[in-house]
Amino acid sequence: MTPAVILFPGSNRDRDMIAALTKISGKPPVLIWHTDTEIPNVDLIVVPGGFSYGDYLRSGAIAARSPVMREIARRAAKGVKILGVCNGFQILTEAGLLPGALMRNAGLRFVCRQVKLKVENAHTAFTQHYWDGQVIPCPVAHHDGNYFADPRTLRALEDNKQIVFRYADDTNPNGSINDIAGIINKKGNVLGMMPHPENLIEADHGNISGRRLFESVLEVAASEAA
Repeated sequence: MTPAVILFPGSNRDRDMIAALTKISGKPPVLIWHTDTEIPNVDLIVVPGGFSYGDYLRSGAIAARSPVMREIARRAAKGVKILGVCNGFQILTEAGLLPGALMRNAGLRFVCRQVKLKVENAHTAFTQHYWDGQVIPCPVAHHDGNYFADPRTLRALEDNKQIVFRYADDTNPNGSINDIAGIINKKGNVLGMMPHPENLIEADHGNISGRRLFESVLEVAASEAA
């Protein structure tokens, strides 16, 4: 089971993701620089959080046009699991791998705090270690996490059960439409979410709820590779 983490200039949460994957998978992930045009044979590709390219132009817009994203799109089309967290979610939407857009927070301020997430779909490769309706804590740290989609797209997301996580108990930190915190593509192998599960994987974090996401997708990817 081999995961990979994509590295962009300006990202500052890639080390947290590397540490989490190393602890959970038992070995360090492959590190891929944004200008690389090839990715070795891996089972999971993670686009981490941070502020790629300083969030200039629009969050994730420049990174989405990096050379490596063409290869990520090709791997996604083949069914490889792709996870985008925070800025990674923004990059995936900008690259067209997920629908919708992440706009400025409703309060126009950076938000850094713990929220509650409701698991809306526990039947994805990323959420099999949760249950439908489960509410878990998870930290957020973003300025542009206000998810928006047009009515037709939103209806499709709801009908196809592509909304995986919602902000629960009035903890929506950014004004995201329908309290959306994380969505998956129709094929079920590309997940984007604003909260940071990599920061809740061990007791010292105060909770291990985020660990289950990684255990789930790594387990599924390993079984598919066997």
